[in-house]
Amino acid sequence: MTGGARIPAPAEGLLVSLFLTVRDVERSRDFYSRILGGTVVMAENPCIVQLSNSWIIMNPGGPPTPDKPGISVVDYEPGDTTSIFLNLRVADIHACHTGWSAKGATFVTPPLDRGAEIRCYLRDPDGYLIEVGQSTGLLHGQHADPSSGR
Repeated sequence: MTGGARIPAPAEGLLVSLFLTVRDVERSRDFYSRILGGTVVMAENPCIVQLSNSWIIMNPGGPPTPDKPGISVVDYEPGDTTSIFLNLRVADIHACHTGWSAKGATFVTPPLDRGAEIRCYLRDPDGYLIEVGQSTGLLHGQHADPSSGR
């Protein structure tokens, strides 16, 4: 463990973390810690990075295990579709876009003002989509335009 980060284990109740199947743990750990600013809690087996008040758990895929018989964990196949993505809410999207781009992040588009929020997307080293958004109009009751898509 490093820098006061802790293993995600609640004393009571529930804690949510995100598990990502990754091809290269070291590359993904670097992305979530160095580029996005997370704290490495465990380097591997599994890799755990605390990202703000959440945890990203990363490990390679694998065959079925006794607790998930018949279920294999497989690599994500990046492309033009997705069914899950990480959603990061930030205080200053332009500072994040500039800082993360300087560290090597590649964004799909620059931040776009959608009225309720300013948002953009990037991909991690395995191709997982990450939404980065800053609430703007939403803070004043303005909702997203449903005709403009998710």
